[in-house]
Amino acid sequence: MIRTGLVIRLGIGQLIGWGTSYYLIGNFGPQLAQLHGWNDAIIYGGFSFALLVMGAVSPLCGRLIDKQGGRPVMAAGSLFHVAGCVTLAMTSSLSGYFTAWLLLGIAMRFTLYDAAFAALARLGGANARRAMGQITLFGGLASTIFWPLGHYLEARFGISGALLCYAGFALLSLPLNLSIPAKVTSSATNNTNPAHASPQPPALTQAPATAQPPAPAPAPAPALTPTTARPDLSPHQKMLCGVLYACIMSLINIINAAMSAHMIPLLAGLGLMMAQAITIASLRGFGQLASRLGEILFGRHFNPVMVTIFASALMLLSFTIGFGAGLSTLAAIIFCISFGAANGILTITRGTVPLLIFDPAHYGQQVGRLLLPGFVLSALAPSLFAVSIDGLGAKATLGILCLLALATLAGAIWLYRCLYKKPSAT
Repeated sequence: MIRTGLVIRLGIGQLIGWGTSYYLIGNFGPQLAQLHGWNDAIIYGGFSFALLVMGAVSPLCGRLIDKQGGRPVMAAGSLFHVAGCVTLAMTSSLSGYFTAWLLLGIAMRFTLYDAAFAALARLGGANARRAMGQITLFGGLASTIFWPLGHYLEARFGISGALLCYAGFALLSLPLNLSIPAKVTSSATNNTNPAHASPQPPALTQAPATAQPPAPAPAPAPALTPTTARPDLSPHQKMLCGVLYACIMSLINIINAAMSAHMIPLLAGLGLMMAQAITIASLRGFGQLASRLGEILFGRHFNPVMVTIFASALMLLSFTIGFGAGLSTLAAIIFCISFGAANGILTITRGTVPLLIFDPAHYGQQVGRLLLPGFVLSALAPSLFAVSIDGLGAKATLGILCLLALATLAGAIWLYRCLYKKPSAT
């Protein structure tokens, strides 16, 4: 059983981690460009480089967590995080700038959701779904808290001082990550059947051996429904489901990387004043918080892939509403909150969907490999979307985001059909 105290500590660590690393460039990108006199391609290229680093170290991170647990890996990530923020604050050269993002890239892969999810899966097995959702409640407020806080710190202490403050916040996450238990609970080691991803009624459990004399025929398997996992997936189905999961997560990573780096400039390009854009963009955190709370309270009644389909459709709807952001403040607010809600749900299902496909004992390694393409592709998003906003305009860029969301929705529907179709008689 995963204790509440651990969930709270990991959640606070996620709040700090996301706010002072992944959302850093959305806060300080223009200030860093002004400080160093570099163009946007270089500034956002540093963040893109960090995402590439995340992809490069992703399989290694997954293997380390499977073998050693989350404590040493995530604690090391906290130290990389501190070093990255300090380097970014002190450097004045291109080599130092990209070194800082190298350190931050390692830190983000070793400390953010994917690492925390793998650590929880190792501790709680398929029963870790609720804890995964709970820690994202904290992380969902990262932009809401750290975007305004970062602007205040930059105005008060300058960009270098603000980054040193971020390093101090990152250091606070070290004892939080060191609190992760080193040992795997017995329930996690025994619960390797993905069918246990959602709690099942007692009637589905195997009858005691003393209830009837031994018989050569095995006990009948529980009936499969769209809300239970498929433990009888063929190797081909499992491979296809894994590929589809990787494609869906790649698209979500691209969208999230683009929006995290450019949500404020995108709103400004749609016609909002910069101060208004910052305030409204920060509202995405409330959407994330509300949707994740709903997933925690009611998600166990729904299949994670169906939840992914719903969230993908909501994301597509949010981008459609975004076209009216320049004409209506209400439309801009609905756009940001609904995008945050969709992204908040998808952040949870990226951790829970693999529990329907893979053995929790090898969760970290399997997911680490599947997330690699997403990290690599999303690394291009900050720079490409900066060019798109400058060259094509905010509305054309929003149209591109609509197409990506539509592809995500199609992939989620395909994954559901693949995961729950009847196995062929071969």
